[in-house]
Amino acid sequence: MSATTRYAAMSRRAAMTAAALTAMVAMSGCGPKTTGAAAGDMAMGAPDGAKVTVVEYASVTCPHCAAWQESTWEAFKTAYVDTNKVRYVFRELPTPPAEVAVAGFAVARCAGEDKYFQVIHELMADQRAFVTDPRTTLMRVGNGVGLSEQEVQACITDEASLKAADERAQAATKAGVTTTPAFFVNGTQVITPGGEGPSMEDLSKAIDAELAKG
Repeated sequence: MSATTRYAAMSRRAAMTAAALTAMVAMSGCGPKTTGAAAGDMAMGAPDGAKVTVVEYASVTCPHCAAWQESTWEAFKTAYVDTNKVRYVFRELPTPPAEVAVAGFAVARCAGEDKYFQVIHELMADQRAFVTDPRTTLMRVGNGVGLSEQEVQACITDEASLKAADERAQAATKAGVTTTPAFFVNGTQVITPGGEGPSMEDLSKAIDAELAKG
């Protein structure tokens, strides 16, 4: 079986797993409060138990997520994550094409915690190529963080990884998250009407209000 055929087989399995969960994910601008720590959370910045936790639900195949990363991520990271003012938590919620998103998340996790966000951000930055030719992009990005082609292939075909991805996505939908990107500051969603994710101004207002509390 060729590598391309193996990827196609993985895609079919992932698509079956992801179909039910992505059917519940719509690009709407509303969502309720979400809960605290969840299994499989990836985080940066302040340690667990920080005064302020910012949770983002996003997908590497979501164009709105990629747009937010390009326009706002660096300013947010510099102001609040690098300074350890907040704990930033990223939660995976695959969006169509879901099998591609699941594969991208799998490779990011195989890269390890220290390189997880590097993979996520590279896939979003090159999202069009990733969605058009996922295998080539995953191999390139995976190789860039030290994974061999065999390791990348093993990541995207691992049944335990697919099962864990399904469980994380189900947890998100059970929490009532209906949009990506969705941001919550200490459990309260921050929305900028008409925006592709919250603006830096609206995020800062919510975060600073929480930081100012006694």
